[in-house]
Amino acid sequence: MKEIHFEKGEKQQRAEESIRKKYHKQLFSQFAKACKTYKLINPGDKIAVCISGGKDSMLMAKLFQEIQKHRQVPFEATYLVMDPGYNKANRELIESNAKALGIPLTIFDSEIFTAADNIEKNPCYICARMRRGHLYSKAKELGCNKIALGHHYDDVIETILMGMLYGGQIQSMMPKIHSTNFEGMELIRPMYFIRENDICAWRDYNELRFLQCACRFTERAADYTEDDIAPSKRLETKRIIAELKKTNPFVESNIFRSVENVQLNTIIEYKKDGVRHNFLDEY
Repeated sequence: MKEIHFEKGEKQQRAEESIRKKYHKQLFSQFAKACKTYKLINPGDKIAVCISGGKDSMLMAKLFQEIQKHRQVPFEATYLVMDPGYNKANRELIESNAKALGIPLTIFDSEIFTAADNIEKNPCYICARMRRGHLYSKAKELGCNKIALGHHYDDVIETILMGMLYGGQIQSMMPKIHSTNFEGMELIRPMYFIRENDICAWRDYNELRFLQCACRFTERAADYTEDDIAPSKRLETKRIIAELKKTNPFVESNIFRSVENVQLNTIIEYKKDGVRHNFLDEY
């Protein structure tokens, strides 16, 4: 594990100024709103801000730095990068972006890509689970009580629709959850209200190039075209939502609000804490 600290440069100043001014409403205000609405940051927290090297987690790191400047809630942040087996160019891209943006990194290595590459069924799901476990473990070792992930609004609504269409269930990506395997640890998603288009706009305005998913499955899927079968259910779902939006401009907010407005007296069955409940139980 190594720690890397950088001095402030011109690109960092531009990126931070754009968060405070040009994209304040779309990015920082939504970040602060999620933190307040769902009580994601509490006094005394030590948060491991998990950075994959993509646009979402890099922006999340900058938003954490910005909210610390407001000093409304005292907390500590560690900017944690797990290298699951990146090639040299991808590792260097993460470090160079962090240097340009002034994000002090704590980096540790794992061999998750190698392990996940040998799994034929649901490699992305298994990889994500393994990565999260390693992040929890390292964060706890560093004295953190929370890990922060860069999932945004579009991830949330895609997860809701994917569960219905492909999983036969209604579930959401929660803004925070307690870890079941790491006692005292919590996962938070402070970008819960931020739209992906706004993240892309901030990235492009600042002329930044971030890491895409760099696993070997993604590299093999790089040759897919728009006319091919989508290489993932999430991409299929993203396309479905975009198509529905052409005739219903409110479809995204309706999907999001659907899990805030569940009418339990119209639900045939539901599960809570692993226990199944049927409407006939109280009919």
